[in-house]
Amino acid sequence: MYAIIVTGGKQYRVSPGDVLRVERLPGERGAEVVLDQVLLVHDDQELKVGQPLVENASVRGQILRQGKGKKILVYKKKRRKNYRRKQGHRQLYTALQIQEILFS
Repeated sequence: MYAIIVTGGKQYRVSPGDVLRVERLPGERGAEVVLDQVLLVHDDQELKVGQPLVENASVRGQILRQGKGKKILVYKKKRRKNYRRKQGHRQLYTALQIQEILFS
């Protein structure tokens, strides 16, 4: 069984037991999260595709960790113009463990 969900503007294929990093979600470690933007659900017999979302479908997960990703350096330069800009960024993330996929 798997589902395709949307969170943080990105799409993820998830199955029960998967651990994935998504953009920061509110909540503390151990809290339960319900993701209700489900685009597709496949259980071994049937495939349900939403238009755009599958009705009465949700994915339940648990927050394992809140953290920051690796530092990304953004460097801009224009030759012969003495234009240089250096900027760093660390994206916030939430590590989720998928508990179950619910749909009727």
